[in-house]
Amino acid sequence: MLFGHGDDHYNSQKEVKINFSSNVWHGADLRTLREHLNGKFCELTRYPEPDASSLKRLLARCYEVEVDNLVVTNGSITAFYLLAQTWKGAKSAIAVPSFAEYEDACRLYGHEVCFFPTSCDLSALSLKGQDFCWICNPNNPDGKLIHREELLTLIEANRQTVFVIDQAYVAFTTEELLKPSDIFNHPNLILIQSISKEHNIPGLRIGYLIASPEKVEQINRYIIPWSVNAIAVEAGKYILTHPEQYILPICEWRRETIELIDRLNELGDLEALPTSVTFFLARLKKGTAAALKPYLWDHHGLLIRDASNFRSLNETYIRISAQTAAENRVLVEAVREWFRRF
Repeated sequence: MLFGHGDDHYNSQKEVKINFSSNVWHGADLRTLREHLNGKFCELTRYPEPDASSLKRLLARCYEVEVDNLVVTNGSITAFYLLAQTWKGAKSAIAVPSFAEYEDACRLYGHEVCFFPTSCDLSALSLKGQDFCWICNPNNPDGKLIHREELLTLIEANRQTVFVIDQAYVAFTTEELLKPSDIFNHPNLILIQSISKEHNIPGLRIGYLIASPEKVEQINRYIIPWSVNAIAVEAGKYILTHPEQYILPICEWRRETIELIDRLNELGDLEALPTSVTFFLARLKKGTAAALKPYLWDHHGLLIRDASNFRSLNETYIRISAQTAAENRVLVEAVREWFRRF
């Protein structure tokens, strides 16, 4: 899906005052990173490393894995397409509703695709005959979370299936999720993570996957040289070596998310659904997402995510990523104003 994701203000001249549509940490202080990258501008006069090797080595040290367990990619989305390409024609089961690019990548490379709901009982899930199982955890768009032990039990019970676990939002919850070192005891696990979401730099596109050396060797056959640019590599290295500058106040953000959900539900004309992270789905009882989104943008400069194009959702669903407490109050009042039109 080339278009239809969140954060789509790029295709309009309208001002976005508050962006509730993009699942990134809104409060990251980027001043020191900007200064560092300004000093690295001369790197643009040379080709970058063909495989982002220096960032790969640093990730290996940080996560106590080997370099041959890692592939650095141009955003986590590139990792999905690489996996689908490497094992083209496979059979893939995908949890839904979830990120559309799993399905799109699989269909592009001839996978036979089936789906199961994120709400299903995993202990009763049958993956017989499935080569791959794709799960986002915590899940986008609904924020549902599978606990670590439950997910490991599923992986161990289905050793014939390779599990692609997208943990792009691992920093947006206080729960313990899978660790990079889990690949050592679970060769049928491929873990995908992102540097950009928790640091508010999605435009730089920095992601990586962690897997067994055998799988990484197969994936590397399809890597495009220089696919991760020099500035992205430098940004990733700076962030990893200065973790004290990027402490995400997740408990405070979660409290603000819960408060926003409560305030929206008090309106009575929508149902904001529980979440384990800092973004959530809401179901409109009046009107459609396609009508609410332009109203908020045109009249208030607020951008939300129309979630109707997620598989298994309909035209009444929106996704919201909580911002500051003050900004969240602005959204509640704007939505209240819209409902008064009915």
